[in-house]
Amino acid sequence: MADANQRARAVFRRRRGTPRDAANTPAASPRPANDERPRTDVAEAVPYGMRLAAAWSWRLLLVGGVIAVLVFLIIQLRLIVIPLFVAVLVAALLVPFSQLLQRRLRFPKWLAVTVSMLSALAVVGGLLTLGITQIVRGSDELAAQTLVAWDDFRAWLLEGPFHITEQQLNDFVAQVLDAAQDDSGVLLSGALSVGSTLGHFLAGLLLTLFATLFILIDGRGIWRWLVGIFPRRARAAVDGAGRSGWTTLQNFVKVQILVATIDAIGIGLGAFLLGVPLAVPIAILVFLGSFIPIVGAVATGALAVFVALVYNGWVIALIMLGVVLLVQQVEGHVLQPLIMGTAVKVHPLGVVVAVATGSLLAGIPGALFAVPVAAVLNVMIVYVASGAWKDAGPPLGQRPAPLWRTVPRRPGFGRGE
Repeated sequence: MADANQRARAVFRRRRGTPRDAANTPAASPRPANDERPRTDVAEAVPYGMRLAAAWSWRLLLVGGVIAVLVFLIIQLRLIVIPLFVAVLVAALLVPFSQLLQRRLRFPKWLAVTVSMLSALAVVGGLLTLGITQIVRGSDELAAQTLVAWDDFRAWLLEGPFHITEQQLNDFVAQVLDAAQDDSGVLLSGALSVGSTLGHFLAGLLLTLFATLFILIDGRGIWRWLVGIFPRRARAAVDGAGRSGWTTLQNFVKVQILVATIDAIGIGLGAFLLGVPLAVPIAILVFLGSFIPIVGAVATGALAVFVALVYNGWVIALIMLGVVLLVQQVEGHVLQPLIMGTAVKVHPLGVVVAVATGSLLAGIPGALFAVPVAAVLNVMIVYVASGAWKDAGPPLGQRPAPLWRTVPRRPGFGRGE
């Protein structure tokens, strides 16, 4: 029986191709990781700094791509985004005023909102009305003085050091008129584009007014709705960062009004001391124009210099030009970097870079919103990175306001509530 078992085992080993002494040989040791050696060699061949740079590079490229898409969408939807941004800036000024009326004077909410909106419209409309009225009243005299100044300038060209003849001056005027007639089609298309732009401006103005009104009425409800979009674990961070950014935005609006007031006082006082007419409307227009970067300052300053040239001569006009440039330099290099940078917690260099980048990407609106956007983003990122939101409580009341309810929660909704 034992011999039969041994013979069966021998046959089985021969069929499997196993040597007879395989059972007695020790177990084979695991193979060296020769298959993994090429991969290890490649990884070791790339320096650690290069691998770290590559890891950062694709992440930065991904973040930059998302930011680029976001900027592209904002530019494409600028007719909607710009009025909403303006509404947020106006609301940042009016919300504290409305809350003050409700706390101190015990105004009902609807009355406080109404007083805030009417006060803002009254201030802006009053300044525009005062400035435009005084300019219209002096328009006839301004036109007459302009003709006198043109005659004096014409006489200086004919009798001055340039030795321009009457025929050359007439030919130049005729060429200008011919060019205007030849480009009548361009002028007509320009007029149509102005009409389209005017329609867009009116639509944006209405959107700004409605958005500001709803922020004053139910700003907290709108913010709760926005916070509720995010995952539950991220709501505390989003809520705390948004509140910090809102405080910074309110500081920015207050400081911007201060800077505009200083510009208006500086240029208006300079015009008054130099005896330039229309000093009050010039100061008003400078104040309103200071909220529009670059173009507003240039246009109002050019207006002040033009009035001084027409009424007071070129000497006073040059002095007025010096006053305008001095005020603008003080604003650009002292007020904006120092006061604005301190209020919005952004380094002066960051303020300058933000304005330059915003104007390069989106022109005047980009320059207008560059500083507040940079300030708000800076505060929000610092808040989230600090981890202060971990110790804060959950956001107040996630129940959406009635304004944002679109689907009834239970049958019969609408009558009982």
